[in-house]
Amino acid sequence: MISSNWTITDNKLYRKFTFSDFSTAFAFISRVALISEKLDHHPTWSNTWNTVEIWLSTHDSGNVITEKDELLSVEIDKLFN
Repeated sequence: MISSNWTITDNKLYRKFTFSDFSTAFAFISRVALISEKLDHHPTWSNTWNTVEIWLSTHDSGNVITEKDELLSVEIDKLFN
């Protein structure tokens, strides 16, 4: 089940996260990276100062949303909430 925090755009789950500063945003990215490695599923993301944008799709399934993306989105939400 896809959380209401995420939107679907171009066959990808998308969410924008805003933090108080760059260090907090970067710490969040580091925590997401550890979870991604554990799940062997890696997001596409960008970081500009205090903002992190994440897009999730499964590349080896044709860049569509799969259970892997839904699971990773839930884990990412746990970090932010």
